[in-house]
Amino acid sequence: MKAIILCAGFGTRMQPYTETYQKTMLPIHCKPILEYLLEGLIYAGFTEFILVVGYLKDQIINYFQDGKQWGINIEYVEQENLNGTGGALLLCEQMINEEHFFLTWGDILVPYEIYRKLYQTFKNDNEDFILVTNYLENLQKGCAIFCNDKYCIKMVEKPPPNIKGTNLNNCGIFILSTEIFDVLREITPSERGELEIPDAISYGIETRDWKVRLIKMDKDQFRADFGNINVYEDLKNRKQWIRDLK
Repeated sequence: MKAIILCAGFGTRMQPYTETYQKTMLPIHCKPILEYLLEGLIYAGFTEFILVVGYLKDQIINYFQDGKQWGINIEYVEQENLNGTGGALLLCEQMINEEHFFLTWGDILVPYEIYRKLYQTFKNDNEDFILVTNYLENLQKGCAIFCNDKYCIKMVEKPPPNIKGTNLNNCGIFILSTEIFDVLREITPSERGELEIPDAISYGIETRDWKVRLIKMDKDQFRADFGNINVYEDLKNRKQWIRDLK
């Protein structure tokens, strides 16, 4: 199974750091963020990767090259028009040669065991769609996930204040069926003018009866959002979280 990592964006919220660094290449304790993510996916059993690059792409390509130093194979695709996560994913369609693939945002990092649990759940239970959720006290800046036992029944991007019935957030880590490519061509862009993966999944649940399995992270489990400058600066000053990854 190929693993796709989205790392094309400008990282506007991470300025001034991203004036000179690609967001996923920001250094933290002697390694770029993206290297920790790759190590986690290698730990989980992935060996074939597609990196969607764009802004300051050469920093990523020159550092990781073809991946042989890590015992993996890396392909690259450039997202010249930053038209959303769905737009980035469509660029990878012809590079996927199996019915399922792994996908993650390049600025999200979770304990390596979560990646392994996701992959093992797919192999053991033969689910077409799986997404990871994390706990959030305030979901306003996230994507609320409503569920029925193990399965997602509704996703609400940037929900209203004090939303009731869930504290589960879309973590940004998935295994998806290639059926999502057809849906991405059917849906309309969001208010931001972008094709969004959560919109495509919601559409599939509503119109195609997709069964979307959930992997729920515990409330206190580590999750780093490196699109948040405060998170980055905090983790630069601490090292305990690195041990928590493994």
